[in-house]
Amino acid sequence: MLKALMLAAGIGARLDEGPDHPPKVLLKFAGKTLLERHVKILRHLGVVGIVMVTGYRAGDIHQAIAELGAGDYIETVHNPDFTLGSVISLWTARQALTSGDDIIFMDADVLYDHRLLRPLVETEHANCLLMDREVRPGEDPIKICIRDGEIVDFHKRVTNAHDHWGEWPGFLRISPAIGRRLVEVMGGYVDAGQTMKIYEEAFRDVLVAEPPGTFAIADITGLPWGEIDYQVDLARARQVVLGRLREIEESQEKTA
Repeated sequence: MLKALMLAAGIGARLDEGPDHPPKVLLKFAGKTLLERHVKILRHLGVVGIVMVTGYRAGDIHQAIAELGAGDYIETVHNPDFTLGSVISLWTARQALTSGDDIIFMDADVLYDHRLLRPLVETEHANCLLMDREVRPGEDPIKICIRDGEIVDFHKRVTNAHDHWGEWPGFLRISPAIGRRLVEVMGGYVDAGQTMKIYEEAFRDVLVAEPPGTFAIADITGLPWGEIDYQVDLARARQVVLGRLREIEESQEKTA
């Protein structure tokens, strides 16, 4: 089975939406929350269900799930330590990672074209990352670094020599074997008290340690998407990404 694993536990402090802001997965675009959009897209693509890690204002998310009638589609797992590093949220979902299911890992705070996820659903590769060659400026984007056709680094601040790189939108497909390896790596972090790490550290440790050919890359350059961390990201999502999504929808309606 193919399931989605989605992290929606964070406070979203960098967005600076005030003291009583909703979880980012409940941000609305053209009247629809990110949560509603995720569910519609994943169902359309045949993903059988979502395991969602909650934390900050989990009750609001539970209520939104109920209002969508998606209680049979979304299983929530609560991270009470959501103020710590995001690796703890991923660690909270370790049962899903070791369940034997194929997993599409997703950040919850991304507005995107449904075609963005299709390569991860249809790929013949057991493990696959999305990559956009149009990279946002600054240190914040997670960079996938390639050398001789293989991934050699994966981080905001990369250190390994590489030929070229692209931006990771926050989605990848994980096989059961890689899911177990991630849990082993994160278990080492937890045992060492390294609870403030970002989850990408665990992905990086697994990516660079696996044999060549373990991970494929799907190029999604040109498709509209936007991760929402700061106010400038929110403005771009509403003004640029949403505008392009509307254009695509209108075009599809004309050709239908």
